[in-house]
Amino acid sequence: MASLTIRKLDEAVKVYLRLRSAKNGRSVEEEVRVILGDLIQGRPLSPAALSQVIPPSGAPSRAPRRAADAREQARVTLIIGGGIAAYKALDLIRRLKERHIHVRCVLTRAAQQFVTPLSASALSNERCYTDLFDPASEFDAGHIRLARDCDLIVVAPATADLMAKMAQGHADDLASAILLAANRPILLAPAMNPLMWNNPATRRNAAQLERDGVAMIGPNAGEMAEANEAGVGRMAEPTEIAAAAERLLRPPQPRPLAGKRILITAGPTHEPIDPVRYIANRSSGKQGFAIAAAAQAAGADVILVSGPVDLDDPSGVTVKHVESARDMLQQVEASLPADIAIFAAAVADWRVANAGEQKLKKTGSGMPPLQLVENPDILATISKLGEKRPPLVIGFAAETEHLIDNARAKLARKGCDWIVANDVSPATGVMGGDRNTVHLLTRDGADINVDSWPVMTKEQVATELVARIASTVEKVS
Repeated sequence: MASLTIRKLDEAVKVYLRLRSAKNGRSVEEEVRVILGDLIQGRPLSPAALSQVIPPSGAPSRAPRRAADAREQARVTLIIGGGIAAYKALDLIRRLKERHIHVRCVLTRAAQQFVTPLSASALSNERCYTDLFDPASEFDAGHIRLARDCDLIVVAPATADLMAKMAQGHADDLASAILLAANRPILLAPAMNPLMWNNPATRRNAAQLERDGVAMIGPNAGEMAEANEAGVGRMAEPTEIAAAAERLLRPPQPRPLAGKRILITAGPTHEPIDPVRYIANRSSGKQGFAIAAAAQAAGADVILVSGPVDLDDPSGVTVKHVESARDMLQQVEASLPADIAIFAAAVADWRVANAGEQKLKKTGSGMPPLQLVENPDILATISKLGEKRPPLVIGFAAETEHLIDNARAKLARKGCDWIVANDVSPATGVMGGDRNTVHLLTRDGADINVDSWPVMTKEQVATELVARIASTVEKVS
């Protein structure tokens, strides 16, 4: 029988034929023959099955993807390279999905030594691709589809080997073939040992890729997986990569806080008992850092005063690192004036009156007495300033009981304008966690309004809070 040639098929029909033929282990041509045979013998295709991929009559077919439409979910092909940082790529999948970005994963052979295709598939809810010569996907040049049926290709971690292949145009596995066949933007998140990153060959390859129009995020400085190794080479954090991907995928957002100076505090404070011990709390600083990043994205000039945290400084933000409550107050006052002040730090309420100059030792007489004195109240101090008081002062109320009642009392007592209240009981997982449930208390004359928000990631809480601030500032101005 002569071969079949079918032209000008709707894109959705092509997708249906590819999926059906792959499922049945036949070529697209053979599948078309089966479909024609079924129709001739009076066995029509299931309308329910067709409706999932073929648009209604008269509806426009989807044009080839060039950039993500604001009304349509953006699509990312995520290539996971073979480095120890591959474990962070699993968190990156989640971070991209939080931003309503569809993710399809490709694992190199080396990446499979660190993470499994099953893990990537479970998190992305999509099949994971690993083999250039996979008969289930390459019957119609699957590597071309993976390169084109997306809005952005992200490589994380981008190893020295992958970057070298890209720079030289190699295509000897699925990942490098996709990258060579791509006509979509590419974002690399390099990750490797500092000596590898600083090697002249890698520097040449990175420079060539930048000339080719490839975007990069990182690498960051820090400790390496290898013992006693530190320097520039750590892969950027998943939240940083997801934010960079979103900037490439979506049009630039309005900058409603451009020209505004925002002062933010974050993290715990450490109050010394002696040179070794200190009083502290479980704050991670994640919420304050997320607010700083969101405010900077909205165009503000952001000063972040942070207690001791294990977080990378947000890009584009001026960060002042402090230890104690008194240090934090000093830096806050030095950072004024500001248009908006947001006090998200969990400042220790007390400190030891006379911290020991040497390590306190256990003795037979029992525990040495520790006299506690109250720390300065940073939120109340700034709220009650005169001319230097920021026009909008926002505090946080971390409570374990009677959340709204305690937050109302704090709003009245401290003299601030807004309070963001959250339950930090151990069962909530808020302290140190990635999610938060907050209630925004605002003044309306003598009344206090309470707006309760659903459970969100801390990045989403930050985005929503900054949007409320921008709306309020716009009304006032």
